Order: sequence, then C-alpha cells, then structure tokens
Amino acid sequence: MMASRGRWPKINGRVNSDVDQWDDVLPVPKLSFSVASVIVFCLAVLCFANSHDAGLVFDDERAIIKNRDVLPETPLSEIFVHDFWGQMLDNMSHKSYRPLTVMTYRWNYAWAGGFHPRGFHVVNIVLHGLVSVIFLAVFSVLMSGYQVDQESGRPVFASPRAALLCAVLFAVHPIHTESVAGVVGRADLLCALTCLLSFLLYARCCSPSDVSSLVSYRPESFSLVSVLASMCLCVVSTFCKEQGITVIGICSVYDVIVVCGVDPLHLLTYIRRGTIKDLQGLARWVKSLIKRQLILFLTGVSLLITRIRIMGSTTPIFTEDNNPHSFVDGTVLRVLNYNYLYAMNVWLLLNPWWLCCDWSMGCIPVLTSLADSRILADIALWVGFGALFYLSCHGELSRNRRILIISLALLGIPFLPASNLFFRVGFVIAERILYLSCAGFCMLVVLGARQICFHLNNTAKQLVKTGFTFLILVYALRSIQRCQDYRGRTTLYTSALKVCPLNAKVHYNIAGVLTDDHDTDSAIEEYRLALELSPHYVDAMNNLAMIFRDRRRFQEAEELLESAVRISPSDAVSWLNLGVVQIGLQKMGPAEDSFLEALRHRRKYPGCLFNLGNLYKYQGRHTEAINAWQNATQISPTYTGAWKHTLMLLHDLGRYVRAIEVGKEALKVLPDETDLVINLANVYTKVEKFKEGERLLQAAIKGNKNPLLHHSLGMLYYRWEKYEEAEKAMLRAKQLSPSDPLILNDLQMLHRKMGKIK
Repeated sequence: MMASRGRWPKINGRVNSDVDQWDDVLPVPKLSFSVASVIVFCLAVLCFANSHDAGLVFDDERAIIKNRDVLPETPLSEIFVHDFWGQMLDNMSHKSYRPLTVMTYRWNYAWAGGFHPRGFHVVNIVLHGLVSVIFLAVFSVLMSGYQVDQESGRPVFASPRAALLCAVLFAVHPIHTESVAGVVGRADLLCALTCLLSFLLYARCCSPSDVSSLVSYRPESFSLVSVLASMCLCVVSTFCKEQGITVIGICSVYDVIVVCGVDPLHLLTYIRRGTIKDLQGLARWVKSLIKRQLILFLTGVSLLITRIRIMGSTTPIFTEDNNPHSFVDGTVLRVLNYNYLYAMNVWLLLNPWWLCCDWSMGCIPVLTSLADSRILADIALWVGFGALFYLSCHGELSRNRRILIISLALLGIPFLPASNLFFRVGFVIAERILYLSCAGFCMLVVLGARQICFHLNNTAKQLVKTGFTFLILVYALRSIQRCQDYRGRTTLYTSALKVCPLNAKVHYNIAGVLTDDHDTDSAIEEYRLALELSPHYVDAMNNLAMIFRDRRRFQEAEELLESAVRISPSDAVSWLNLGVVQIGLQKMGPAEDSFLEALRHRRKYPGCLFNLGNLYKYQGRHTEAINAWQNATQISPTYTGAWKHTLMLLHDLGRYVRAIEVGKEALKVLPDETDLVINLANVYTKVEKFKEGERLLQAAIKGNKNPLLHHSLGMLYYRWEKYEEAEKAMLRAKQLSPSDPLILNDLQMLHRKMGKIK
C-alpha cells in the first residue's frame, strides 16, 4: 500500500504552498495518511460490522446457495462458461459474467466447510474497509495529482483534509449496505478494489520525476509498464463485475483534465477554427497523451468485443416486469422516465433513508403523462446538473474547476452501464450500482463545503463543521440500522414493504418464506396479491400452482400454468410444471408434450428429463425411461434421483449386470449416498454376490448411524443364511430406530427362522 511520510510533499526541496493551503479552510484535522487510513478503515468496518452474523438472503440464495459453481466438486472451468448465477450463458441467462467473484465464493465455502454465512459476510466487511482506505489515496490523487516525495521517492497523498472528509463520507454512506451486507455485493466491492488499484497505477505512469507545482505538468513520456499493469487490473475488475470497464473513462478524464490540464472547450474551439497549428509547441506532450489515450481506447474495445463474444453476440432478454420504464412508448416519455430514475438515484445518495432490496414491479410507477407532477424531479435534476456543468465548462481551468470536472466524471461514468442508454438493463434501481458513483457525490459535497468555508467567515466554517459531524453521524447510524434488515429474509422483505408496498416481487418473496414455514394458506394470499399487482408474473403463477398441486387442486394449478406458458412461451420451468400437473390429471399425452416443449427451450434440463423418465416408466416405456434418466445424470452427475430410479428399474427388470454397472458409476460421484448403497447391495444380494454386498455395506456403515444400512446388511446375511450376523445387524438397526415397523417385522421374521419365536 502506498503510504505518506506524514508531511507535505517536497518539490525540489521546498514545501509546495499550493498543496499546503488549498484545503486548509476545511474544519478537519490535518492527519498523516497512515493515521487517516486507520480512522477510515475503522469507521467503514464499524458501520457495517453488525452484518457479520446476517443470513444469506434474497439474491444470495440464488448466487451462492443454489449455485453449483460454488461447490468444490464442480470443476473450476465451469465458472468460466456459466453466468454469475451458475447458469449457462444461453438466451435464458442474464449474462452477468463475473467468474472471479464466484471464485471467491468457492474459497469462502472451502475455508468455512459449507455455506456458513459469517465467513462470507466478514470478507465483505473487510473488503469495504480496504476500498475505503484506497479511496483515501484516490481522492488525494484526484484533487492534487500524483505526488512523489523527492527525498524518498515514495508517493505522497496531498489534500489530507479534503481527502479524509471524502473518504469518511464514502466509508459510512448507507447506500453501501446492499453491497456490504448482501454477499452478492462482493462483485461491486471487488470491482471497486481492482478499479481503484488500476487507476492508481495509471496515475503513477503519468507522474513526473520532477515537477515544480501542482498545476498540470503535461509529461512528454510515461511508464508503459505501469499503463499495461493498470489495464490488466481493469480486465480483472471487469471479470469481477461488468462495471469495471468504466475505470478506463475515469483514467482518460484524469489524464486530460488533471495531468495535462487540457480545457475540453478550448480544444474543441481550436479544432473548430482549424488552428491545430497553435498546438505545435506542445507536440511532444500531445503525442504522449495520444499514446496513452490510444492504449485506453484499445483496451476498452478489446474488453467490449470479449464481453460480446462471451454473451453469444446477443444482449440479455428482460421482461417489462424487470424494467417497465424502458418499455414506454414514445421517445419523450421514455426520456422523462429515464431522467426520473436518474433523479431517484441522486436522491438516494442525498437522502439514503428510503432504501429497498428490490425496486422492481411497481416500486416506482411509470410516468405516462406530461401532467405527472413527478416531472418536477426531472426539472430539478436538469437545473442542478445544468448549473454544475456550466461551472465546469466556463472560466479558467483552475484547480476547483478541474476537481469539479473529475467529480462529475466519477459520479457519472461508473453509472453509465446502468443508465439504459446503451442497452436495456434488468432492473429499475439497484443500490449496488451506486457504490463507485458515491465517491463522485462525496467529492462534490466536500468541494462545495470547501468553497463555502473559503468565501465566508468563521461562523460559516463552524456551521460546516457541525453539518458534517451531524451528516456523518446520521449516515453511520442509518448504515447500522439498515444492516439489521439483512439479518433474515423476513426482516429484509418486511422493510422492503415499508418502502414499496406495491412491489409484487416483495410479496412473492414473502410468500416463499411463508411456504418454507409451512404456512401455505398465508402464502397463497401473498401469491394472489403479487398476481393482482402484476398479472403477468410467471414465477408467482408457477409457485402458486405448485402449492395447488401439493393440495391436489390440479385443475386450478393447470389453469395457472397454461396462463404462464401463454405469457412466456419459452419459459421451460412453466412447461415442466405444467407437465407434472397434467400427470396428476392423468393427461399423459399432453404431459409428454409439455416435457418435450420444456426440453426444446432448455436442452440441458436434468429436472425435466427426470420427470419425463418417470412418465415413461408409468407408461411401461422402460427403455425410454432409462435413457431419459441417464441423460439427466450426464448433464448433472450428482442428480441422485435419476441414478436411484435407473438402478431400481434395472433391478425390477432383472437386468442385474447393467444395474451393477450403473450403481458403481453412481457411487463414483455420490459415494456417501445411502439410498444408492442400499439399492446396489440389494442387487448384489439378488445375484448372490454376498461378499461384494457385504464389503459395500460395511464400508458405508463406518461413521454412519443410518439404521437402514444396518437393516440392509442384516437382510443380506439373512439371505446368505448367516443368521447370527444377521441378528447382530438387525439388533443394531433396532437400537438406532426402535419403532421402525420394517426393521421390527424383519427382525421378527429372522427370529422365527432361527427358532427363537413361534
């Protein structure tokens, strides 16, 4: 980590007065970088520390618990062909490609020996602390340029007051709760960490060996090694989260505005007047700048091409429920809707009290008329940013103006992927997206405070000091309070309802919690409410239909699922569930058609193949059933049900040799699966291969207290006519499960055989 020597940088043996005075007006103590780092890290950790024992909730369940790529037995190469959620990068995928983030989940799983939430959360908390500390260095560089101590050659981070204030605001801001308390937010944390390191390396490559002031120094050469290392970190950042590519834009603006001090408007004026010859005296530094910008451009293009190829040259498909504002008809209304969403994002940065884990499906109603009063928020956004852009484009390219430009760049550039300007995104608002943009917001706040303190009297300084103290305290308390919501699913979804009572997805998630708690009556009501709010909510239809199926209300379930496939004809899950319900209605032909339709839309669908095999078995089409189950195990080698059903059917058909082959294959991938061991032992018993069965069962029994294993061993000995050994095994099974009727009946049968009872 780059560190300062606890004093101002010396330039040619003298302390630079520009550095020394610019932020002296701020009512903040002047601390060394090391002391400031400790303060920032501690604040960042303390504000979110109470999330260390939170659960794995909401998106964590899908991205971690249900993601097979997190499990050690899944080949590591799989994470590079799957999306963030563990699905193939096909047309059904959201195509969020973050293999390096998934790799850290694997490490967490390996270290903790399972899905223990504490380890996952602690890593997130520490990462946020590290990001906050690195931002302390980045804020210094953005405000004062990259400084080098001439005595030691070490980097020295200037503007300690302003940088410290920015870093503290960033560290405690409640908008980060979703990124820190939600484990899926690790993608944002890792992306930010590598982005910042990439930026610092780029800033270093432009640093001069000798400068006389903090104004732009326009280097005529640069370190190619540092630039390439910076771009490598940019690539790493992009593979943590797609947003990482935006560091290229930040580096470009920093290079042009801070390093070279190029006024964009003046440059455009030169170009428009055809007076490029006026720049001939600066040809050497211009050539150096162009080389650096070309490297940035080529890296960005290469990353974009790579991402497009990974995505299969198609963008992800989102429904209107995911992002209704992007489906509005008419350019004017769509622009107004987008700007309203931008205004909402700015409001969340200014006043992060109104926070929600999910902003989709009715949280923010669409603007459908020019008479909608919410257009006032658009006007406020345009006026506010219009004023900032005016200030950034007029006047001399002073230090304040450079900082304003870079602040706006840091606020806006990381947000571009979520802006809907280049492609449709799958959300309305996502608080995690604002993790990096929050830094630009903090710089704007501190720059504004500095200007107030500079132009007004000591009373104003005291008011600024009081205001910042109050703001930091409120932000910190809100962060601590918000972390409490992530302790469990119920608290998280209840807090979401307070913000978005009309959000169908929140009601859907609450219904899921109620179903898990076996309160299906209340779950049905929540699913119905979700469907009232969003009549085309296919997932709610599926889950409600499954409850009806379990209650044998097959007709209602079929009606729901038929509606689901009409709304979303390519939804393989709906076709699968429809087939299962049709079996319950004894509609075997339509059920087969539904399963085959599901497989047409998702070719590698082991669950569908398993159910199709069950249908074929019921119809007596045994060969087709076995083929379906074996196809399921080829796609998902750990699909226990498919292995078990194949083994049992082969046993029932008397195909014992093939059954033994299948059983051995199954136990290679599922060596601890008791049902497979028992079924294979039964086959060995059937063909009188007693020794093989005995070895198999005895190996499984070691360290396993499952009574069925002892019972199976007892039955093997019984048919082997080793009655004493059979009795020992049966008695052990009875000891482990005293009331099991099967064990009691078979033990009684054995005792009759042995003549112990009549």
